[in-house]
Amino acid sequence: MSAKPTCLIVASASAQGVSAKSFHQSFSLCASVFNLQTATPGGKPIDFIGVDESTARWVQDFNVKPYATPAKLESIDGARYQALLIPDCPGALNDLAHSGSLHRILTHFISQQKPVCAVGQGVSALCCATEGQRWIFSGYSLTGPSVFELVRRPDFANLPLIVEDFVKDSGGSYTASQEDAVHVVIDRHLITGQNMQSTSLAVNNLILLCSAK
Repeated sequence: MSAKPTCLIVASASAQGVSAKSFHQSFSLCASVFNLQTATPGGKPIDFIGVDESTARWVQDFNVKPYATPAKLESIDGARYQALLIPDCPGALNDLAHSGSLHRILTHFISQQKPVCAVGQGVSALCCATEGQRWIFSGYSLTGPSVFELVRRPDFANLPLIVEDFVKDSGGSYTASQEDAVHVVIDRHLITGQNMQSTSLAVNNLILLCSAK
């Protein structure tokens, strides 16, 4: 039996937080397949949002585990990981979307064609990877939250970027389905899910890509 591959789960550390449901699904699906490492900017604890009856117990249990303490994104060496996963993080727009550390990690993943999966508002984290005027995902097809989904956010008028506009302006190809519909796009080694509802399908495709390597 070969050793398990290692997956890096990158999460936001900003006040808008990380979707408890998306993170729970991501972590639970990946735990049996990968060795997992979580990382946030500055190694700050993950602030889960949208905790409900179905996730409250899991979040409580997760927070006392040793692996619940994230590593500092700034000190992560992308070469040590075989897969990268960014769950649905409403906070990503405020930190990951302009993270130089994540840019460095994504550049390594692109150069080695390693699987990258981003879900919902976590897709905005991919926007950090611009070199000069060029986005490293230019020419890729992807999805992310639609304007119809984002407009429900109370801070919609103040969002620093809209994924759909960024992708189209930066040479990518963007598609979306109806609001809250499951929609996943796979292009080469990049997997993106439109929203929290797409988490399970996106992550299962990440697992498939890794097992096919």
